[in-house]
Amino acid sequence: MNRYHQPGRVDGHALSIRLGQGREAFEAVQCVDLAVEAGEFVCILGPSGCGKSTLLGALAGHLIPSTGRLSLDGQPISGPSPQRGMVFQQHTLLPWRNVLDNVAFGLKMQGLGKAERHRKAAELLQLVGLAEFAGRWPSQLSGGMQQRAEIARVLINRPRLLLMDEPFGALDAQTRSRMQELLLDIWARIRTTVVFVTHDIDEALFLADRILVMSPRPGRFIEDLRLDFPRPRRTSLLTSPEFTHLKRHCLALLRHEDGRELPRLTPLGLPANDHPPLRIAL
Repeated sequence: MNRYHQPGRVDGHALSIRLGQGREAFEAVQCVDLAVEAGEFVCILGPSGCGKSTLLGALAGHLIPSTGRLSLDGQPISGPSPQRGMVFQQHTLLPWRNVLDNVAFGLKMQGLGKAERHRKAAELLQLVGLAEFAGRWPSQLSGGMQQRAEIARVLINRPRLLLMDEPFGALDAQTRSRMQELLLDIWARIRTTVVFVTHDIDEALFLADRILVMSPRPGRFIEDLRLDFPRPRRTSLLTSPEFTHLKRHCLALLRHEDGRELPRLTPLGLPANDHPPLRIAL
C-alpha cells in the first residue's frame, strides 16, 4: 500500500534554516527531523525566538531550508500552495470585502462561479459560527470573530495541512479558550493535519496529540511528547493532576539550558531520580 494513501503526511529530514545575509546571517533552526501523521494535531512549543515560526514558514513554502528535505505526501515542498493553508496571529482579511466574499476569495482565484463559491463559503461560515455575519465587514467583527473568518478563509481551499502561527495570541483569555474549543470541534469534523505554533504550555497541552518542544536558538527538538488525554477535550482538563504534571515538565524543558541534562518525565507524583525516563504522557 502507498505510504501516502491518506493526504496530509509531513516528513522532514536534517532541516537547517539560516536567516539573514552575510555577517548578519544566523542559524534559526538546526538539523531538525520531523514526522507528522496524516490527520494528526501537532503543537510546536518553544520560547520566543527559538525558530518555531521559521519552521512553520518552511512548511508553508515561504522559506527554503539551507539543508535537508521537507515534503508533504512524498512531494517536496518548494513554494506556497493552497494544499498548505496558513493562519497567522493577525488576520489577513481584505477590509473592502464582506465576510462572505473574504472567505470565498480563494475559490474566486481558482475561477469558481459566484453562486458555487458563495455556497461553499456559507457552509464554512456555518461551521465556524459566523453564518449570521456573512454580510458584515471585517472591521465590524470582534477579534475572535475575525480569527474565525480567517480560519474559514483558509479551510475553504480544503488544505491537506493547516499551519497556525499563534493564531489566538492576541485574544483575551476567555475568547482564546473559546477559540481553542472551536478549533478542536472543527478539526474533529474535517481531520486535516494541523501544525500549531505556540509558546503557551496550557494551549499546547489542551490542543495537541503531540507536542514537539524546541530549544532556544538555534532551534532543535528536545522532546516529542505524546498526549493521551481523551477527546473531546473541555476546559476542566486544565485543572486535572495529569495536566498539571505535564505542564511542570514542559516548563522545565522551556527553562532548560544548553549543556545540561534534559528534564525527564516521570510517573505522576514521583521524583525523577526514582524512575527511568518516560516519553509518553499518562
